[in-house]
Amino acid sequence: MKTKSLNSSTVLLMAVSAAIIVANINYIQPIEADIAQQFNLANSVVGAVAMLTQLGYAFGLLLIVPMGDIMNRRTLILRLLSLAIISAMLAFVAPNIWVYAAASLLIGITSVAPQVIIPYAGFLAPDGQRGRVLGNVLSGLLVGVLLSRTVSGVLASVLPWQAVYLIAAVMIALLGLVLVKKLPRDPVTNHQTTYRAMIKTVPRLVKKYPVLRASAVNGFVLFGVSNIFWATLVFYLQHQYHWGSREAGLLALLGVTGVLAAPLIGRLADQFKPRTIIGLGLVLSTVAYVVFLTFGTHLAGLIVGIVILDLGTQFGQVANQARVQSIDPRASSRFNSVFMFGYFMGGALGSFFGNLLWDFAGWQGVCVLGFIVLVAGFYAHFVHYPHVVRKRTQQAS
Repeated sequence: MKTKSLNSSTVLLMAVSAAIIVANINYIQPIEADIAQQFNLANSVVGAVAMLTQLGYAFGLLLIVPMGDIMNRRTLILRLLSLAIISAMLAFVAPNIWVYAAASLLIGITSVAPQVIIPYAGFLAPDGQRGRVLGNVLSGLLVGVLLSRTVSGVLASVLPWQAVYLIAAVMIALLGLVLVKKLPRDPVTNHQTTYRAMIKTVPRLVKKYPVLRASAVNGFVLFGVSNIFWATLVFYLQHQYHWGSREAGLLALLGVTGVLAAPLIGRLADQFKPRTIIGLGLVLSTVAYVVFLTFGTHLAGLIVGIVILDLGTQFGQVANQARVQSIDPRASSRFNSVFMFGYFMGGALGSFFGNLLWDFAGWQGVCVLGFIVLVAGFYAHFVHYPHVVRKRTQQAS
């Protein structure tokens, strides 16, 4: 094996790459109302289409990301970028909801490259700096989530909403040209396991490591409650303020707090038990929903709640990634795929049931759903998994 290396410019490139690629799966959230209007659909139907993107991402995590443990990761990332361009263009030219739904599913499946980049960064990082490096790369991921909502919402207010996907395809193509020249070569050259044999190890890893199961459940909860809010925000703004996609996108900029906090959270995960940081993420997310329910009818309350919710999500994301990537570097991609599969399954179901509750019970129903999911999260974190130990010395495959 060649010597591992990771410098600050490489970390920055990985963070920017994660931002541009992950943006694809979030463009739909601020423009759901526009899509519903154009295709004459109920909000819950568009919510189901948004769920397809999250589900596609989840299954891409489960079936594609583990390939990073058995093949050249640089090659895998570049191939995924090519497929992501095709998927975005399909969404751009979609003539009806059925084609757009298929494109949404493919966008989710082909946008998993950041989840190959993240464990790659963790693999290249020195042990004492892994949390900081992952925090920086994850801050790029959050920037992508943040700006995707803003860019999508603002563009859809002045251009046809389909233009968002054309611009996305162009950005990914430009990124691909940069990565061909700048992305580090994979130092691992002796991959010997087949895809089939590698996939068979994933259930065994889940069974073997309680910390992996705990992280997947926690990710399910925290991203689930995040998407319950973001998937329904544009409808709430229409109802409460007669606002649209532009205002929903601009409110997403408040997530900059989470971006700025990510490197700090990474350092905290290096210094303290990640489990403590994760518990704080659950607390912050709960406080956010208290603010939404109590003061959500006021713009100031909505703003405060968004900041707290994004912080809670980021606390859980960074700390969970730090402890998952510390289990065994030989299976880092598989560990990441399991964790992020749980994460995005929570996001997919959060989007779907958030829209469903909005149609049936309005804003209060959405907030109650968030509380129910968070109660399950507290139970899992403090009761079902009261203490998990990382087994770094055990064989991972």
